[in-house]
Amino acid sequence: MFRLPLAVSFVFAIVLTGCGYHSVNSAVHLPKTVHTLAVPTFVNHTQSYHTEVSFTNAVIREFTSRTPYKVLATDKPDSGDAVLEGAINSFQIIPLTYNIQTGQSSSYLITIGASVKVLDRDHRVLYENKTYLFRQQYQTTQDLVSFIQEDPAAVQRLSRDFAQALVSDILESF
Repeated sequence: MFRLPLAVSFVFAIVLTGCGYHSVNSAVHLPKTVHTLAVPTFVNHTQSYHTEVSFTNAVIREFTSRTPYKVLATDKPDSGDAVLEGAINSFQIIPLTYNIQTGQSSSYLITIGASVKVLDRDHRVLYENKTYLFRQQYQTTQDLVSFIQEDPAAVQRLSRDFAQALVSDILESF
């Protein structure tokens, strides 16, 4: 008889505390007062060309498609309820494999480091991550007739991966 109330209270305690799961639209980092999000062009602290544009556009697309927020692509941060400031901090391309016959590199590893901060109208930090790091391997062709520069395509893929991770981090709070 003593075990039944103990078991019921144990189950009740587990139900009350929950598992930590929540719906996708419950953005813990962004308060309910945020309806518009200004996303100025990311700052580029590297020598890479247009990487900041790819990352900014990918973040805007991801927020637009996955959240109810109105996203403003503007360089006027005061135009939104919150502003997402991003920066490209590192950009590195390293050769991975070599063609022994030609002595040229045949595959590369591109690594991009970024940081993001979301601020409200009072400049309080709502979300911040200074350590985003993404890698992408790509191959090049040795045939000069059909040569296609693969760097921009790899940056596009990395920007999509970054945007998905960022929006997930902000929405799911993990």
